Amino acid sequence: MSKDEIFKENTPIIADFDFGEKVALVFDDMLERSVPFYREVQRMIGEMAVDFAVEGTNIYDLGCSTGTTLINLSQNIPSKVKFIGIDYSQDMLARCKQKLDTHHFSREHELICADLNQGVNIENASVVVMVLTLQFIRPLRRDKLIGSILRGLNENGCLILVEKVLGEDSFFNRLFIKYYYDFKKRNGYSELEIAQKREALENVLIPYKLLENRELLLKEGFRYCDIFFKWYNFCGMVAVK
Repeated sequence: MSKDEIFKENTPIIADFDFGEKVALVFDDMLERSVPFYREVQRMIGEMAVDFAVEGTNIYDLGCSTGTTLINLSQNIPSKVKFIGIDYSQDMLARCKQKLDTHHFSREHELICADLNQGVNIENASVVVMVLTLQFIRPLRRDKLIGSILRGLNENGCLILVEKVLGEDSFFNRLFIKYYYDFKKRNGYSELEIAQKREALENVLIPYKLLENRELLLKEGFRYCDIFFKWYNFCGMVAVK
């Protein structure tokens, strides 16, 4: 696993964050060191998916990046299920294919390059997973995307959503961001790296409040929605059609 040192050197002009080759090469390390309880959240996603996955259906990972979630899901899901990973970055998909090959991923699967901002075609799905993906979709396009996911899910299918979130008010938001940066420092990131990545993400990652995400899911027609994980400014939600 290559170490994430993308923002280690002082750069006068910070470009918007993108998921190109440089990020794809270090993305697994970036997630491990930047997302609290990442492995436990992955385990929880796999645990829940087992109870919703139905043989003869599709499981989608929207924003599949390097394939970690696909590999995780495949370990416990019934054999007669097709795995579909969608990402807009060709570099991420190339890394994903390489990683699936390394893990001898033998399950029926398909990798698709597509921009979720333009919508998505979901068919015969029992499980749809979005891990830190919706936050990168333009806010004006999120309703349409969630609606298309709902339409493509079978009855009693689920959407598992993991997001970075804003605090419900500015007081807690400031505290939670401070705790999060302390977490990143404990994992070896410098003040400079944290500041430069924050600037790069400013116009790209636009988080909602937890309750705003919940309201979006219910408004689009999901019957049930609950929180399965919460750590300061990160949350995991599961919604059922």
